[in-house]
Amino acid sequence: QVQLVESGGGLVQAGGSLRLSCTSSGRSFFTAMGWFRQAPGKEREFVAAISRNAYFTDYADSVKGRFTISRDNAKNTVYLQMGSLNFEDTAVYYCAAALRLSRDMREYDKWGQGTQVTVSS
Repeated sequence: QVQLVESGGGLVQAGGSLRLSCTSSGRSFFTAMGWFRQAPGKEREFVAAISRNAYFTDYADSVKGRFTISRDNAKNTVYLQMGSLNFEDTAVYYCAAALRLSRDMREYDKWGQGTQVTVSS
């Protein structure tokens, strides 16, 4: 049984930084991984994704230049380094696994439980 467990969320001031982690267990980690987020009252949206070998990454326009996705396959962990955070980044952040790099949530068949990120002004 595959499990994805996120960690690293919390409360941060605007302009600050935070690093999220997502650790996979239960099967090979050699899949594409993505981060998505869902703010209150809004639909879940794509944030960033990384290919299984980390050669390719993709970012939503809203986070490009501020967030960095990376992975350590030896640790079965994918990271999301978030910087220059603002109030609009407040959301529950989810990691997910897919067979290929994609922005489409339907491509992701395994999801973590989510971790809350709250940015205060």
